Amino acid sequence: MPTPSTMAIFVDVQNIYYTTRQAYGRQFNYRLLWQQLTAQGNIMSATAYAIKRDDDKQQKFQDALRHIGFTLKFKPYIQRSDGSAKGDWDVGIAIDVMEAAQSGQFERIILLSGDGDFDMLMNKVRSYGIVAESYGVPSLTANSLIESCDVYHPIEDALLL
Repeated sequence: MPTPSTMAIFVDVQNIYYTTRQAYGRQFNYRLLWQQLTAQGNIMSATAYAIKRDDDKQQKFQDALRHIGFTLKFKPYIQRSDGSAKGDWDVGIAIDVMEAAQSGQFERIILLSGDGDFDMLMNKVRSYGIVAESYGVPSLTANSLIESCDVYHPIEDALLL
């Protein structure tokens, strides 16, 4: 039987929310993901990066993530004058992933995002001898991100609520 691996999980919450909603009209099942990953090894770190909006639905979702075992990091929701919104976590995620990779504590780093901006990051993770994995909606995940990882897990029906 293989030795359980140590892993760190990083979730781009907005990306997962919008891509699963756009592709499937459904939500991602974080609890099932957690169950699958804990069966494979030890989740030593799990961080979800979100936008701070103080409505009841968001509060319940955030509480559910905490209950599962995620640490949440927030950025404020910023509404621009042109009507668009800002709340990009890419730099924060990249810094935390690099710190995890350099720590020597993890055999696997798992990123939940389809954002191609993370392709260089995941290539760098691999250069440390760490298995780089990503989860994303197949039709909305950048090919460059898929190719930069050792393992790509498509988010499909089984991982949705």
